[in-house]
Amino acid sequence: MADDMVLSGLVTSLSHPGGNTTGISLLATELDGKRQELLTELVPAARHIAALADPRVTAPEQLRALEDAARMHGIKLSIYQAAKPGEIIPAVDSAQASGPLALNVLASPLFNANRQLILDRVAALRLPAIYQWPETAEAGGLAGYGPRFSELNRQRARQIIKIFRGVRPADIPVEQPDRFELVINLNTAKTIGLVVPPTLLDLADKVIE
Repeated sequence: MADDMVLSGLVTSLSHPGGNTTGISLLATELDGKRQELLTELVPAARHIAALADPRVTAPEQLRALEDAARMHGIKLSIYQAAKPGEIIPAVDSAQASGPLALNVLASPLFNANRQLILDRVAALRLPAIYQWPETAEAGGLAGYGPRFSELNRQRARQIIKIFRGVRPADIPVEQPDRFELVINLNTAKTIGLVVPPTLLDLADKVIE
């Protein structure tokens, strides 16, 4: 699995991977923009938001696109980067110090592997945040939007079965998620003093109370 199988150079195309590799392309960086939109709906008073980015995953042009999208809605986006575990907390603290009202934790295996670290810190700072995975909201995050790990594992299992049956990886199209879930944790919202707009609750696939 990779955020973008083609952009990372793992395959030449989604439909014809070539070489000896196939897998799942998560669309994660494209979904960062959707999560930014949801975050501004979640905290409608925010005219300044921050993003936590992994420079090894999110390219500069993608960050510029997020900045441009925020600017079009009259919102300032401040970006803070972390490329290893020891840089995560300083980046979150720097983001908080700049005065944003919300944080978009961009797609990154690093951030998911250290999600409890991030969850604990943003809770201490009472900073509303949205995450890449619905499961992160279920683990205590305010909101998560994206595909579920369980569904991705099912997709991966189907590919593995084909390989065991003798199909070459080069002939197995790269799959992409086909279902995305928005999970909102109202318990976390109450803890940080945030009132979630009813319109967003209506959009949510799951609301934790």
